[in-house]
Amino acid sequence: MLKIEGLTKHFGGLAAVSDLDVSIGPGETVGLIGPNGAGKTTVFNLVTGFLRPTKGRVVFEGKDITTKKPHYLAGKGIVRTFQATNIFPDFTVLKNIVFAHYLRPRISFWETVCHTQSSRRKEAEILQRSHKILELVGLEPVAGTTAGTLAHGYKRLLGIAIALAAEPKLLLLDEPFSGMNAEEVGTTMQLIDRLEQRGLTILLIEHNMRAAMNLCQRIVVLNFGKKIAEGSPEDIRENKEVIQAYLGAGEVIA
Repeated sequence: MLKIEGLTKHFGGLAAVSDLDVSIGPGETVGLIGPNGAGKTTVFNLVTGFLRPTKGRVVFEGKDITTKKPHYLAGKGIVRTFQATNIFPDFTVLKNIVFAHYLRPRISFWETVCHTQSSRRKEAEILQRSHKILELVGLEPVAGTTAGTLAHGYKRLLGIAIALAAEPKLLLLDEPFSGMNAEEVGTTMQLIDRLEQRGLTILLIEHNMRAAMNLCQRIVVLNFGKKIAEGSPEDIRENKEVIQAYLGAGEVIA
């Protein structure tokens, strides 16, 4: 589904990502891990069109998307979350999901202006889908709550729900467990597991090694922008170069 080929990104004289090759098949959950500053978020930004690579290319479903813009890629099914909670804080949880559906518009401008029977039917379908997404992520009980008043864990779940409303084929999760307590991590892991069971393809960045090892079928490890290892969670856990990279950065791999 996704092929990253020779991907390189320089910022001045610094190589944030260097000659990266990664392939992700349909329905896979792949983790992208590494110490702070390893280049993980830069990879996400390159895949989702927020940055242009210095060289290399990104291929999605057989098509070169290296130079495509974020809104184009979202419309094709490449959708991401962000480390910072990305919500509409002044609107209800439900309205956040309804708005997100318009990343992949189904109602034309004239249908909206004229409020045609077709547009009313499509609006009803969007509302129904929004409720189903909230049920999936466990936020239906707070559908009428103003999003900005939610607890941190609920805001993170809402960020994932917003991404799901765009009907992703490939979902990129940037540190989905950041700032969560143990209970919130458990709830979010269960959600990601449900998404896996539905066949969604997922690429995630995560510092919570225990969660990443439990969720991902395959792990890719970056250090100083270079891939130093790739394999099953069991292989990565025992990899001496990976252990050294984390110990050298003052971090621990579980």
